[in-house]
Amino acid sequence: MTYGNYPDLSVVKRALVIKMRHHGDVLLTAPLFSNLKKALPQAEVDAFIYKDTLPMLEGHPGISDFLLYDRGWKKLSFLKKAAKEAGLLKMVRSKGYDLVINLTEGDRGAIAAMVSGAQFRVGFDPKGSGLFGKKRAFTHVVKNCPHPRHTVERQLDVLRRIGIFPAPEERDLFIHIPGDSRRKMEDMLEKEEIRPNGYILIHPVSRWKFKCLATKQIARLISALSERGLRIVMSAGPDAEEIAMVQEILSLAPEVSVLNCAGKLSLKELTALIAMSRALICVDSVPLHIASATKTPVVVMFGPTSDQNWGPWMHPKARVVAQKMTCRPCYQDGCGGSKMSDCLFSIPQNAILSALDEVLSERTQFAII
Repeated sequence: MTYGNYPDLSVVKRALVIKMRHHGDVLLTAPLFSNLKKALPQAEVDAFIYKDTLPMLEGHPGISDFLLYDRGWKKLSFLKKAAKEAGLLKMVRSKGYDLVINLTEGDRGAIAAMVSGAQFRVGFDPKGSGLFGKKRAFTHVVKNCPHPRHTVERQLDVLRRIGIFPAPEERDLFIHIPGDSRRKMEDMLEKEEIRPNGYILIHPVSRWKFKCLATKQIARLISALSERGLRIVMSAGPDAEEIAMVQEILSLAPEVSVLNCAGKLSLKELTALIAMSRALICVDSVPLHIASATKTPVVVMFGPTSDQNWGPWMHPKARVVAQKMTCRPCYQDGCGGSKMSDCLFSIPQNAILSALDEVLSERTQFAII
């Protein structure tokens, strides 16, 4: 046994990384794939993710293939769903993986690791949660850091557990922007007489409403930006509630000319739009992480969630705007479970505007108001 009980990675010819989480979580695994492939140039490295999160890693040079779980299967009958899942596990087994890394907290990743038959199986210590005996699914168990730690570093701890130690400059994010997505966004902007790098993109929504500012706050913000002579583009996901929220914002500021792209963009198109913007203003959601990957200047508002865990990553032109309240981050779905967060609703507009001025200047510090 070697110091650290590191596995002999020279025998690894095929590796699988499992991350069955939301879009932003999946994008933050990009440095892990980059460093795993660098350490194992002889190996094919695959990703096991949800089908809808594929755009976050599609085109990553360190990934050979994708195994995709379709969340739509949950709508099938029990037997049909079980058949789909069994077929995917059969594929995992047939690939002959030597190394499986499970980054997912749930049981599905642990089951896939066990089924794989891989010589080396790595996962976080479940601490008694989940399936009985879940910890025994792994040959190498990763200790959970008890203190706040950025999600990128937490995931890289999995590599450290098996003897791979990325240098600081090797931990950056990556996202691929297809040429056709960029050209489509360029054409859309040209039709609106908006030049690339000539607009502020605002993405005010999240799948979790308690992470959003009030609609009247955003309406006042776009009015203030418009008064500065700035062109504004707004985006949101395809969810009906997100689209309705953007429409409500625009109804509260009818005097402002805004290009409304809410619900109209693919994830790759949104990435291109972020990359071409002068700056992004958003809440704790996937556009923040895309901006970190594309190095687009970004102002992000944090409330109940932790900017230490989920904030901008390796991005000098980013600014976190958050209140210095003793209760945050509380990780609650709004104050008292109300779905509304006072730490966000009470953010002053001048703090957001000052942060925007800062990221658009040469200054590069991060700050909490």
